[in-house]
Amino acid sequence: MAVTNIIRRTASQVVPLAARVICRTQSYRHRSSALLSTVVNRSAASRNFFRSSAPSTLHFYSTKRPSSDESLLKVLRSEIQCVEESDVQDEVDEAPEGFPFKIEDHPGQQTITLTREYQGESITVEVHMPDLVTGDEDDNGDDPDNEGGNQSQIPLVVRVSKKNGPSLEFGITSFADEIAIDTLLIKDPNVAEDQIAYEGPDFTDLDENLQKAFHKYLEIRGIKPSTTNFLHEYMINKDGREYKMWLKNLKKFIEA
Repeated sequence: MAVTNIIRRTASQVVPLAARVICRTQSYRHRSSALLSTVVNRSAASRNFFRSSAPSTLHFYSTKRPSSDESLLKVLRSEIQCVEESDVQDEVDEAPEGFPFKIEDHPGQQTITLTREYQGESITVEVHMPDLVTGDEDDNGDDPDNEGGNQSQIPLVVRVSKKNGPSLEFGITSFADEIAIDTLLIKDPNVAEDQIAYEGPDFTDLDENLQKAFHKYLEIRGIKPSTTNFLHEYMINKDGREYKMWLKNLKKFIEA
């Protein structure tokens, strides 16, 4: 009987202990599971937070063109279309019969170059884009016969060289049927560029007969109104071609 009571008391003590151990284990597992679930949820929340707050790599390195570029392209396309539709000018590709110079025209360049040989001399002419010249500021332009209104001019640099010797360099402005000599320099190839050579007086300050003689000097070498009038038309057409090419190159760059 005593043994039986001892066993019962021991069992009554052991069973609750085992039950407490099991409950503690279950509680621990539950807390561990809850803690793990909390950690996982918080980790997921953190990832979602950073995804929403930090810019993604895909967005950061996006190749999508900005809206401002699209607007620029739209304007460029419109301008190119306008230029092409309004380009009704006649192309001047070939020089007229008797034109004394060879023309070197490279697309994309601001100037063209004319060359020729004349009685042992090498003549080079650098022709620039035309400039628009307006009338005097006090001229209201009411007179339709006023020739001092808007007109274009083309600057030229004419170099006349002889073998192994100095050269003459004329700065010229060409108007319709008129050639004006602005400057006249003597260039010596043996003089260093950093040395300042005497440039002579202003051309318009020279004796009138001397001025006329130099105009004649240029005329017999091919610098005359018939030549410059053709160059005037040629350079106006070149200006239009270069402008259209410039617009297309801009468009190609923005689209790239």
